[in-house]
Amino acid sequence: MGVSSASAASLDTWEKVAECESSGDWDINTGNGYYGGLQFSQSTWEAFGGTAYAPRADQATQQEQIAVAEKVLEAQGPQAWPVCSARAGLAKGGPAPDLAADRPAPDSGQRAKDAGTAPAASPGKTTDRVHTVAGGDTLYGIALEHQVQGGWQALYDHADNRSVIGGTPGEIFPGQKIKVPGAGTATQPSPAAASPKTTPRAVPSSHPKASAPVKDAKVTTPYGKRGAMWASGYHTGADFAVPTGTTVMSVRDGEVVSAGWDNSYGYNVVVRHDDGMYSRYAHLSAMTAHTGQKVQAGEQVGLSGSTGNSTGPHLHLQIGTTTAYGSAVNPEPYLEKFGVSI
Repeated sequence: MGVSSASAASLDTWEKVAECESSGDWDINTGNGYYGGLQFSQSTWEAFGGTAYAPRADQATQQEQIAVAEKVLEAQGPQAWPVCSARAGLAKGGPAPDLAADRPAPDSGQRAKDAGTAPAASPGKTTDRVHTVAGGDTLYGIALEHQVQGGWQALYDHADNRSVIGGTPGEIFPGQKIKVPGAGTATQPSPAAASPKTTPRAVPSSHPKASAPVKDAKVTTPYGKRGAMWASGYHTGADFAVPTGTTVMSVRDGEVVSAGWDNSYGYNVVVRHDDGMYSRYAHLSAMTAHTGQKVQAGEQVGLSGSTGNSTGPHLHLQIGTTTAYGSAVNPEPYLEKFGVSI
């Protein structure tokens, strides 16, 4: 890592700091503005080069978080962790952390929790498998299917995939070829031997007039709540605090009029309904619907996340008379007209 002994701390010491800061949970994100095992603020993570590894500390591995922490320790000293440094005995001048002797690679990546533990590659030359995108595929789903260590971000970070996907990782299309890294020399099983593939964009067998945007979740931040954190001075939608990767469904039949990145909304999908109203699903980790697609009530349009201006994983549902900011209405009475209570 190029860390000098004048500022380094041992791996054991960093694990003690993490135990104090986050109970040793290296991928923790509680929505309090601090991320990962060592509880980095986003500004610190960015200032000390953390985004070279992952957008936020909780999305980086233990080794990557420690590498950034070593830089913080060198620049700011142990007082960067004022309480836990004292408890853990953190100080400048200790032995450099032996990260190479850390846990075996398949288990050490905290991001692998989302994608499953990757099987050890067979000896010899490693090659990339090729996944042909089918209708309903997402990078998140492809990473789960192939047990990619590092999850969807590892797929997107693959140089060949970047050129295929472009600048919007949440929007992929049937027929695209996605490289799956670290596959070893084993070939893909024949279609007859492969386990059946499930398409994440499922439509319910009975077609309802309306649907809740997420299953078995209630509103945690209601429409109209006042606060300086919102540009309008109040909350323009209804928030559901659900884990990243939760299925997000269209509340009514309609047509997708936009699917992509939209500033503070992050990755979001907007659907125009037959009554002229619009529904917006914001802060998604992935979009499974594309512009121009017809969707039905209860059909998946994306996966929840924490992109854009977000304090933690959740879905922001917004109902409006247009797509313009300021046209939002309370989604609760709107959906109650169709028999759906959120």
